[in-house]
Amino acid sequence: MAAEDWRAANQANWDERVAIHLGPGSSYDLGPLRAGQGRLDAIVAAELGPVAGLRVLHLQCHFGKDTLVLAQQGAAVVGLDFSAPAITAARGLAGKLGLANRARFVEADLYDAPRAIPEPAGFDLVFVTWGALPWLPDIAGWARIVAGFLRPGGRLYLAEGHPAAFVFDDATETPDGRPGWFVPYFQREALVLDEPGDYADGAARLQHRRTHTWMHPLAEVLGALAAAGLSLDWLHEHPRLPWRMFRGLVQDAEGLWTWPDRPWLPLGYSLQASLQGGPPPAAPGARPA
Repeated sequence: MAAEDWRAANQANWDERVAIHLGPGSSYDLGPLRAGQGRLDAIVAAELGPVAGLRVLHLQCHFGKDTLVLAQQGAAVVGLDFSAPAITAARGLAGKLGLANRARFVEADLYDAPRAIPEPAGFDLVFVTWGALPWLPDIAGWARIVAGFLRPGGRLYLAEGHPAAFVFDDATETPDGRPGWFVPYFQREALVLDEPGDYADGAARLQHRRTHTWMHPLAEVLGALAAAGLSLDWLHEHPRLPWRMFRGLVQDAEGLWTWPDRPWLPLGYSLQASLQGGPPPAAPGARPA
C-alpha cells in the first residue's frame, strides 16, 4: 500500500466499528452514562482524581463514552477523533444526555489537532486511554501536540496497553493455552493485519479488516514526553486492563480482564506527566491497580 494509505485504511476500520460498538452485542455499557452515573474503568477511576472544574482535552475519544463521563463529573471537555461516524454519535449522545454545554466534539486527525482546536496552552488535563498509541506512527509528534495543549503545570494522563503484552497474540498460542510470541518488541515497521473480528463484540465481522499499527516501547513514550517538556510524575504497570486482550484472560470483580492464575506479564501501564514550568504536581491518589 502507498505510504499515505495507512490512515485511510485505519479510518475505514474505525468508522465501521462505531455502529458495532453502539450495538446490542457490544461490551460498551452506556446504561450508567444514560442514568447520569457514568463511570471510568477501575484503573483510571482510581488514579485520575477529581476533574470537576478542569478543562480537559480527550484525544482519540472514539464515540465519546469516557469524554461524556468526564463531563458528567464536572469537567469542560473537548473530544477529538478522526472518525466522522464516531463524532456524529458523540454529539448525539451529548445532546441526549444534556451535556452539550460541557462536552464539545471535533472531527480531525490527531496530527491535525493544533489546527482543528486553536486553543494552545489552555487545558488543565490531556486525557488519553486504552488502545490509542498503537494507531500512531509518530510518538514524538504526539507528545509535542500534548504539550502544546497544556497550560504550565497542566498534566497528561495516559493509560495504555503494555507494549510487552503487544508482542504476543492468541493466533500463535502455546500448548498450555497462553498467547505465543508474535511481533518483536522493538519492531519499527508498521504491523499490517487483516482481522475480521472486533474486540467489543465477538460476533461482529468487519468488512474493512486491514489495519496498520505500531509498536511503541515504554522508553520511546517516556523519551518523547521528556523531549516535549513534560516531566514524569509517576508510572504504574498493571496485570489487568478493560478489554479482553487474550482469550485466556478472566474478568475480575471490578470488570477488568486479568490472568486466571498469577500476573505473569503486565497487560497495561499508566502514567501522569506534567508540563514543566508550573507548580509541583499533586501526589498520585492511588496505588498501582
